[in-house]
Amino acid sequence: MKNKLIIITILMVSMLSGCTYIQKAKRTDELEIENANLKNRVAQLQKDKTKEVRQVYEEKGKELSELERAKKELEDSLKKEIGEYKAKLQMTERGLVITFVSEIFFDSGKDKVKENGKITLDKVAEVLNRDVPNSNVAIEGHTDNDPIKYSGWRSNWELSSARALAVLHHLIGEGKIRPQRLSANGYGEFHPVAPNDTVQNKQKNRRVEIVILPSKLSKVKPQ
Repeated sequence: MKNKLIIITILMVSMLSGCTYIQKAKRTDELEIENANLKNRVAQLQKDKTKEVRQVYEEKGKELSELERAKKELEDSLKKEIGEYKAKLQMTERGLVITFVSEIFFDSGKDKVKENGKITLDKVAEVLNRDVPNSNVAIEGHTDNDPIKYSGWRSNWELSSARALAVLHHLIGEGKIRPQRLSANGYGEFHPVAPNDTVQNKQKNRRVEIVILPSKLSKVKPQ
């Protein structure tokens, strides 16, 4: 009887050990499958990320190529204005910035675009429509720090804003730019590019900037 109990005990231990081994083997297989799935997922994520990065670079390259092309066209169209130091072009983080001295468009204290200024704006509008049709455009008015005395404006804020709007309305009316692409802001004397300590520096600060935004930024809709 004692021997039978020993044999039964041994058999039970063996069975339990076998079950434990089978369970461990099964768990090992499950872990290996799970690990393989994780590796595949990681590989897919890396692939997707690489594709996303490549697309971002391609889009950025396309945007830059559009703005670079527009810059070259504007350099040719505005050769006279640039040569007379009345305009300049700069590629910045904001986009392509066209800076004009205010005198090219406006008489002192006025917000009516002069005839020669209209010709210049028409050149800009042609490039905006042809070369960067999907880019939005910000128009910014700036002044020097001389206080308003005779022109009737309340302050340089109003003058700079009125000038930006005058340019905007010309680009819409005569330049046939879609209104949805345009915005206008007046900054008065508070965004100078030079100290207001000489006649030449004050002229630099009296300016109108037309900023062509990258097309990717232009697609962002306000909330």
